Amino acid sequence: MPTPATPVASATPAVPAAPTAPAAPLTPPPEDPSRADPAPGPDFVTPVDHVFVRTHLGLPEIDPDTWTLTVDGLVERPLRLDLAAVHALPREQLTAVHECFGSPLRPDTPTRAVTNVAWTGLPLALLLDRARPLPGARHVLLEGADTGSFHGEDGLSYLKDLPLGTAYDDVFLAHGMNGEPLRARHGFPLRAVVPRMFGTNAVKWLTRIVLSDERPRHMFTTTFYTRRLPGADAPTPVRALDVNSKVLAPGPGAELAPGTVTFRGRAWSTTEVVRLDLSVDGGPWEPATLDVRGADPAWQGFSLRRPLGPGPHTVRSRATDRSGRVQPGPGARNAVHEVAFTVTRRGRPGRGAAATPTRRS
Repeated sequence: MPTPATPVASATPAVPAAPTAPAAPLTPPPEDPSRADPAPGPDFVTPVDHVFVRTHLGLPEIDPDTWTLTVDGLVERPLRLDLAAVHALPREQLTAVHECFGSPLRPDTPTRAVTNVAWTGLPLALLLDRARPLPGARHVLLEGADTGSFHGEDGLSYLKDLPLGTAYDDVFLAHGMNGEPLRARHGFPLRAVVPRMFGTNAVKWLTRIVLSDERPRHMFTTTFYTRRLPGADAPTPVRALDVNSKVLAPGPGAELAPGTVTFRGRAWSTTEVVRLDLSVDGGPWEPATLDVRGADPAWQGFSLRRPLGPGPHTVRSRATDRSGRVQPGPGARNAVHEVAFTVTRRGRPGRGAAATPTRRS
């Protein structure tokens, strides 16, 4: 566990006060799509209202006037920045897939809560360079302001860790999403984003960054969010995304007119997805048209047109990434995605149908 923060001089420059988060309920109402695994929708960048919300310890209320971020532990120059100081730093943009791993109590249960978000913020490397890690530093601990009880243990804070090299290369500190200030329930005033990793590593309501010579033993680092990958001798932390895909159109239970059906969806992985196959009604796998991934670690669209007659049908999607990983069959966490729908003799367009995804915006 991290030690108490060491008092340090403020790193706050003389700049105007940072903007506060717009009003938004901390806890999504029951009908809010972000409570479940919402369909990503047709947009290349998922609207903020449809970005899922997950938390283990509740959603903290943070006063932006008193919030600070500390960088300490095995560093030469500990830092403490207030919100104005963070907003005064150079800003960058990053569009990335954001996927929930699922319940840590059921790590093998398939789930596809996934979105694609345009983040605004800065690389963690900028602050690490200023803090100057000491030679013994090996790990970076990210701690949020959310505290509470989980699985019978009290007094927890949400804590994750990453190797120092990974944190330098990959962690992005976001204070905006999709062109607006970060909302309270999405981690205001600052959150971590770790492209190509599951959302459990993307600590929200970030308050402290600690450099350490060892991994912390903690509920969310070594007790939960570990899994044994195929061929591995021991459990490893839940970090790298699985290769995965999701059929968006037709939607589950859709009733379509007979004729040519257009299948559309999204695929994603730690690296570029290079092949996307569809199987209709248990038939052979057919290659779909797959969008090329750009420079950002965003998801990719796919599509396939196929004539279908009246009756019940199913379609399954299977992605293959550049490293050779292929979505497995039923029973795996990232098993091939299957959607059941019906082609009626007359068709009732719109009933149960999903919107057509758009390409890069």
